[in-house]
Amino acid sequence: MSDDEGNNGLFHRFSCANPFHTIKFFVFCQSFLQLTQLMTSSYMRSTISTIEKRFGLSSQTSGLLVSFNEVGNTLLIIFVSYFGSRVHRPRFIGYGAILVALSGLITSLPHFLIGPYEYDRTISETSSNLTDMCLPGHKGTSVSEVCTSQVERSSMVLGLLFLGQTLLGIGGVPIQPFGISYIDDFASKSNSPLYIGILFATTTMGPALAFIVGSVMLRFYVDIDKFSAAEIHINNKDPRWVGAWWLGFILTASIVAISSIPYFFFPRELPKEEEVPRKTIAEMAKAELKEELRIKHREVESLPLKQFIKLFPMIFFRTIKNPIFAVVIFALFNLSGMIAGLATFMAKFLEQQFTLTASLANMIIGAVQLPSGMMGIILGGAIMKNCHLSLRYATIMCIFGLALCVLFDIPLLFLGCPTHAVAGLDPSGSSGPEQLFADCNRQCNCSSSGFNPVCGQNNIEYVTPCFAGCSGLKYNAQAKKILNYTMCNCIIVDGALGYAVPGSCGGQCSRFLLPFVMITCISGFMACLSHTPAFVMVLRSVKPEDKSFAIGIQFMLLRVLAWLPAPVLYGSAIDMSCLLWQMKCKKRAACRYYNNTAFRQRYIGIQIVYEFSCLVAFCVLYYLFQRQEKQEQEEMSRDVSSQVSTETRT
Repeated sequence: MSDDEGNNGLFHRFSCANPFHTIKFFVFCQSFLQLTQLMTSSYMRSTISTIEKRFGLSSQTSGLLVSFNEVGNTLLIIFVSYFGSRVHRPRFIGYGAILVALSGLITSLPHFLIGPYEYDRTISETSSNLTDMCLPGHKGTSVSEVCTSQVERSSMVLGLLFLGQTLLGIGGVPIQPFGISYIDDFASKSNSPLYIGILFATTTMGPALAFIVGSVMLRFYVDIDKFSAAEIHINNKDPRWVGAWWLGFILTASIVAISSIPYFFFPRELPKEEEVPRKTIAEMAKAELKEELRIKHREVESLPLKQFIKLFPMIFFRTIKNPIFAVVIFALFNLSGMIAGLATFMAKFLEQQFTLTASLANMIIGAVQLPSGMMGIILGGAIMKNCHLSLRYATIMCIFGLALCVLFDIPLLFLGCPTHAVAGLDPSGSSGPEQLFADCNRQCNCSSSGFNPVCGQNNIEYVTPCFAGCSGLKYNAQAKKILNYTMCNCIIVDGALGYAVPGSCGGQCSRFLLPFVMITCISGFMACLSHTPAFVMVLRSVKPEDKSFAIGIQFMLLRVLAWLPAPVLYGSAIDMSCLLWQMKCKKRAACRYYNNTAFRQRYIGIQIVYEFSCLVAFCVLYYLFQRQEKQEQEEMSRDVSSQVSTETRT
């Protein structure tokens, strides 16, 4: 007897005596792990606008960063299909969880490897940075000598962030497929759907918890580990504020690492749950048929890797040639693309449109918007199960939901704040740093890279007090707080020099926030009604022996066509609405100001295009299912007619 066989025998005997080596305990561990894994992967989306601000990234770059975890996942999905029954699945799930935890730690590394976050300030300990004040005799500090090191640091930061996302995708590869197949193999036939349902229900809470964790973490200052609270003179409502984005990665990575521990103690095989003998003859026949299909699938799985890889293209093309499967994938591609883009940039959208803090925007998404979408997914599955809908009637439900979704989203194109007035920026045309200079501030030697917004007495915002021409200030030494900037050459009120207060003028349309959130919740709920029926259509549109391959093909196509490009598409559209870019070493970095109207129209416009395309796909599916049912009825009629004619002749 080999060592492996001996160890398996020992594991099997131990598992019978160990109450923790049961399928129920595995379901508990798997639910907790998938919840924490999804928290880790979704946390990046909750902090993306903060990471942009901290490291000077464009929305296109940040969108590429968010989608990069799909790269490793997509490349390895074929091998997961092959090795599913050939490896010690619990251990591979544990290895994957460790990689996910490692990815979180790597993603947080840039915070520790680069210096503290520096923002433009008027009052500082060294008084070395006064470029945000109007000082005619002062010459700004030259930054040409530090550009080389800045470029090197930026490359290192991006490299670590992309590495972290890649490892996150690779680590997530074995967790869900191996976990579901392990449950299905050792749970009883009656309990398997229940366990998998519990698994998915628990997992759906992951993204919501990620945004709530993001909301909490972004309330802390980014360098909370380097400075005391007394040394931080801005709050989270200040446009220069950067929250502790890195803290959440360490927290979620630690939880994933802890959740991986039990998997190294699960045996390769568990005792099979006993089935309660309540089957009718028809149910027994159905079970036998399923077992035959399982045996056929096992035969495919037992092929050598070389033959398996050769076989995969044939099954792939056979599957996608199925018109119903192809149209369902097109529908899911549009639905997933919409979800991917919205989940990545919705927090940034709320921040820019309604002048919200990053913390509040994340709380709205995590506590309100995401739960409404989850309820739509759950209700769609419940309707399919309890109403016993045929595929044609399920398609009608999807058409109805998406049509309402499009109708609800059209008003969102007009529901938002206009671009508030910023001196030197023209929302109707192109703007640049050179347009910030005017006759009233030309003698101030202002730095075009400075950013310390102030709101003038004339209700116009200025990028820094310097561009407002302010040469004085009122400072509360006890509270260590600037009350206002005075003697501002560019602010003339009643023929005298006016003043400006620290911070952005912001939008005056907070009354639109509640209607916007309510409409997006209803829209998300209606769109997600079609999520579960679409997955059922995939399973019912292919041959029984091809189901597992069809699911693998489906996830691969959705990653390549939706989850990879959608965040980049949304990010590029957002960048096109930028009015003023932050410049670092004569290169574009993060966007300082957006044209709110263009931002809203492009962002919501892409969403409506995705939804309408999905609606068209389900209309085509309705036609295909109707034609299929008609053909089946005609075949049944011919069979009955043939049988009647045969009986008549006899």
